[in-house]
Amino acid sequence: MQKVLVIRLSSIGDIVLTSPVLRCIKQQLQLSIHFLTKASFACIVQSNPYVDKVIAYDPNTQTLKSIIPRLKAAEYSLIIDLHNNLRTRYIKHKLKVKSLSFNKINLEKFWMTQFKINRLPDLHIVDRYLKTAEAIRVKNDGKGLDYFIPIHDHVPVHHLDQRLEAGQFLVFVIGAAHATKRLPTAKIMAICQQLKGQLIVLIGDRSDQERASQIIKVGQHIINACGQYNLHQSASIVSQARLVISHDTGFMHIAAALKRPIVSIWGNTIPAFGMYPYYGTDSTAQHKILQNQSLNCRPCSKIGHKYCPKGHFKCMQDIPNEKIVQQIEAMLSSN
Repeated sequence: MQKVLVIRLSSIGDIVLTSPVLRCIKQQLQLSIHFLTKASFACIVQSNPYVDKVIAYDPNTQTLKSIIPRLKAAEYSLIIDLHNNLRTRYIKHKLKVKSLSFNKINLEKFWMTQFKINRLPDLHIVDRYLKTAEAIRVKNDGKGLDYFIPIHDHVPVHHLDQRLEAGQFLVFVIGAAHATKRLPTAKIMAICQQLKGQLIVLIGDRSDQERASQIIKVGQHIINACGQYNLHQSASIVSQARLVISHDTGFMHIAAALKRPIVSIWGNTIPAFGMYPYYGTDSTAQHKILQNQSLNCRPCSKIGHKYCPKGHFKCMQDIPNEKIVQQIEAMLSSN
């Protein structure tokens, strides 16, 4: 069987967004798929049945040069580069194998962030990933994203809190890699205050624990799961939620893969970059995007910042709490 090397080194959301490519290649072409990623993200694809082998690269202990012999020994017939940066170009140069490379539209993003000139394609990143594989006759099957949770990582939610039942609570993903993608803690507290009739589970990693300790002071209807579970276990909790509230972050894409209704709240980044919740052709999927579209400084970055470059953070601060709550309640009443 011919082997293809798919490369996406990071990060959580970006790797989840490659899942339709893996499924479509495996189901449509029956190729053996090897997936190269950073060791810290390998767990995302290790449980994926469409991936035959995961190659974990740890930049803290390995050089790219050190993994080249292993990659050469695999004798790939094709490389599909869904990252397309200096590191992956180095790999392709050394392997000297036919390759297909993802168009990162960096120039278009530069025009949008620096001059607010919109030359962005009206195309989700998943469709751009799949477009990369068109040359080998891969077609979008419309099934959306995949996220596979190992059985041993399933979390019965009543173990977290006896009041919790599957489908009867909300998840609020309070984290994001960059501060300008996150709602201020005070706003999250105010939103949770207005949702006192709902049980709310806070999801985040260890870096979110301090913020979570403040948020839970709002009331006993808020349950803190930040930093207490691994990625798959947190995803298991998300899979059982009635509704997920999230920023533009990896868990937004995990929630979409798990077919959860989503209210996504956007700060310095914009959905037009093509990374909004993706459900394929599922017409029953529910998601609502909330953003401040009245600012001439937004988007200020294609990724995010440690703090607002302008100092006012209006992209998040000026989204009315009441509007967010109203949208959450409207989605709850419709499902």
